[in-house]
Amino acid sequence: MGEPARKIDTIDVRPDFTQADADALNQRFEGIGTSEMLKTLFDERQLGEVAVVSSFGTESAVLLHLVAAVDPTIPVTFVDTLKMFPETLEYRDTLVRTLGIKNSNVVEPSAAVLAEKDENGLRWSYDPDGCCEIRKVEPLARAKAGLNSWISGRKAFQSVTRNNIPRFEIDDGRLKINPLGDWIKDDLEAYFEEHDLPRHPLEAEGYLSVGCAPCTSKVKPGEDPRAGRWRGWDKSECGIHEDVTPLPDADDSGANDPIF
Repeated sequence: MGEPARKIDTIDVRPDFTQADADALNQRFEGIGTSEMLKTLFDERQLGEVAVVSSFGTESAVLLHLVAAVDPTIPVTFVDTLKMFPETLEYRDTLVRTLGIKNSNVVEPSAAVLAEKDENGLRWSYDPDGCCEIRKVEPLARAKAGLNSWISGRKAFQSVTRNNIPRFEIDDGRLKINPLGDWIKDDLEAYFEEHDLPRHPLEAEGYLSVGCAPCTSKVKPGEDPRAGRWRGWDKSECGIHEDVTPLPDADDSGANDPIF
């Protein structure tokens, strides 16, 4: 009599959340206030491992205040690209302290990857997509590896590329929550004033959207709030929210590329 067939172990690779889940949540919370929505989500504990991803930019205080007011233990992750403005790092510390955030985490680019692909630190000047990939997208992917869901600060009004942002969407099998997706600038301003939230130091100087220092410039009157990001390039996203395709790594040193 032959031996019984060997049982083969399998790994369940199904996503934690599906588009049907996101659709159901969008329907359930339609018309519900942001604070009430967050409180319900956190109280029901259906999000699994969840974290806020924050750039600590000019509008970040609103989302962080909303989350911390409901549950200050929710982790907050910041990607330090090692190209940030000093003012942004100071602002991060100010908000963490002021809002009583209990679990603030920082993730950085891999030193080995930087040594291989951006040894001179100038990749931003000839390949901004590739720079974002190694300094922001890949580090955040590592940070999200253990998450079931994550909370983003995206807002539809920020750019024409961010129209019609749903509150809930699916991101690589994870639930992505955009609590401020339908907020407008006036809503943010009113919230800042109502709660006396600290402002990013660079906002008063004309930086309406703040990213890495080399790729951020002041916004002129009448321009899109994100017009100061990657000015002069056909680029409006870093790759975290919208897929961007880096240039081929035929020559990552950039030795033969122009420096703008």
